[in-house]
Amino acid sequence: MQAADDADFREFARVRALVLRRTAYLLCGDWHLAEDLVQNALLKLYRVWPKITRRGPVDNYARQVLLRCWLDEQRRPWRRRERRDGVVPEQSAPAPEAGVSGPLLRALAEVPPKQRAAVVLRYCADLPAAEVAEVLRCSEGTVRSQAARGLETLRAVLAHSAERSA
Repeated sequence: MQAADDADFREFARVRALVLRRTAYLLCGDWHLAEDLVQNALLKLYRVWPKITRRGPVDNYARQVLLRCWLDEQRRPWRRRERRDGVVPEQSAPAPEAGVSGPLLRALAEVPPKQRAAVVLRYCADLPAAEVAEVLRCSEGTVRSQAARGLETLRAVLAHSAERSA
């Protein structure tokens, strides 16, 4: 990679890493995993940086790579073997920059991955449906239906948790 491309990538990573980290956190609900996802995504972007910058802005491509990293992580077998016995391990409080409440994060964890991606990109990252469709590699109609189903699931999970706590 040429020095100019390397400098461009470093600037992109410096400016966009925090936004990518927040998006990754909303997808996975774990700050440590979010940082790993961003690092993996940035590594993949670095490998193809000169090629993708010739095509234009790379923000959508970066979100797409981040989303693919998260989906790949969800498919790993060791994730499925995780114990879900109701005992919560000691966790640190989410960083104040998250901007999302604990109940919402727990509810997001209950939403299926594709619907969660649509909800996070559409409403948390505040992207238009066209950009979300580009990131998810689907039509705008699919984005709208996935987001609607995801919101419906979120409402149901939040209502169920409110009933349990009442």
